[in-house]
Amino acid sequence: MDKHQVVIIGSGFGGQCAAINLIKRGISDFVILERREFMGGTWCQNSYPGAAVDVQSPLYSISHEPYDWSQMFAEQAELEEYTNHVIEKYKLREKTRTQTNVVKVEWQEELKCWRIETEQGDAVYAQILINASGPLSTPVIPNFPGRDTFKGKTFHTNNWDHSYDHRGKRVAIIGSGASAAQVIPAIAGEVGELHIFQRSPHWVLPRPDRSFKPWQRSLLRIKPVYKALRTAIYWGLEARVVGFKYSQTALKVFAQNHALKHIEQQIADPELRRKVTPDFTIGCKRIILSNTLYPAYCRPNVTLHDKTDGIARITETGIETQSGSQIELDLIVYSTGYDATDGVISYPVKGRDGKSLGEVWKEFPRAYLGTTVPGFPNLFIVTGPNTGIGHTSAIFVIEAQMNYIMKSIDALRKNNKQVIEVKPQAEHDYTHMIHTEMDKTVWKTGGCNSWYQSKSGHVIAMFPGFSFTYRQLANNFKPQHHVFQ
Repeated sequence: MDKHQVVIIGSGFGGQCAAINLIKRGISDFVILERREFMGGTWCQNSYPGAAVDVQSPLYSISHEPYDWSQMFAEQAELEEYTNHVIEKYKLREKTRTQTNVVKVEWQEELKCWRIETEQGDAVYAQILINASGPLSTPVIPNFPGRDTFKGKTFHTNNWDHSYDHRGKRVAIIGSGASAAQVIPAIAGEVGELHIFQRSPHWVLPRPDRSFKPWQRSLLRIKPVYKALRTAIYWGLEARVVGFKYSQTALKVFAQNHALKHIEQQIADPELRRKVTPDFTIGCKRIILSNTLYPAYCRPNVTLHDKTDGIARITETGIETQSGSQIELDLIVYSTGYDATDGVISYPVKGRDGKSLGEVWKEFPRAYLGTTVPGFPNLFIVTGPNTGIGHTSAIFVIEAQMNYIMKSIDALRKNNKQVIEVKPQAEHDYTHMIHTEMDKTVWKTGGCNSWYQSKSGHVIAMFPGFSFTYRQLANNFKPQHHVFQ
């Protein structure tokens, strides 16, 4: 039997943080399963033109792994370098099986472990299973009428085909969210025509980026300096929660008015201004940071189609709009997001008594600390329900989750037990608290529909409060909330 104390699914930052924490605890009997042929997750996979992080890099990094970043908001290539730096430092390639796609996992009550079945048909067994596959790893392409009839080139931004030369071509980008906002300025000057199909606009704020000079990069290598910069950035971003949750008036005065001024300064055409101005409160959807998106919209070869002239159908040669216009195209790029709420885990999970996680989450995904679910012993979900963060670094929350996960493992070892499982009442109380608090936030009351919400209407992606509050909750391990066997 191919059995390990811990199996980690996914090799992005969540999987890396889990592995590093295990190594620091002297646990070497673990393996990372990665479905792709390479390690690294988001920043090794998403290599579309213009890809970059939207949180300052000194904060969007593992807390104990500083790096001499070349700019405040790192681009994809540098983030990939950083990811590989971490992987190499901790020798994680030796602990990883690539091209190993998990198709289902099932709890084995008699063995007190998880059976993990892969696409190859073999199985791996784990006492403890850590799912770190990530919420933004399963691309979604809507089933537009005629989608499969198009004879040109198509791909999702998550799987950008660099072998295809888009220069001089007639291109459509479907979607106008965070990925599209980076792709559009990157290719607008290279393509012949660019048609952007926007379901609804996002609020856009200027991107306060800067390049670090050589002497500044040298300072970043000094841990106390790096920590001081990281701390300053953290508290500056944390202040945003005041607007997101406690004062929409402040949000409108300080952020929304700034975004409106950004439109006025960069777009002269009244009709284009109308198209890009949202009708919901800023923050209800993900805020885009860009200095180059609006100027790209103003280019003569770029056309922005809003919902009044959206996609009626996709044809063999392009797109037919709702007004009956026929747009001839060579390439369609789907920037249509991910199944980040109802599809938190992309493979079937069967827990105790054969009950599936899909059944438990039928109404909406829920988990204690966004991490564990009653009836699913020894299963920990990294970036699970309500662990997303709209104002700061996702890695900060991942590291907070690690406090809870590792304290759970420590409790098993200390008490010489095989199984830990959260109690139903503990999960119920936590979930009730989350959604009671969520009612106070802009994500619930801001007047938009976003990927933050599940089909049930519950906001599933976000944690409704300060990130340090979540860290305190995750760090305060409560044995009385768990059952040990």
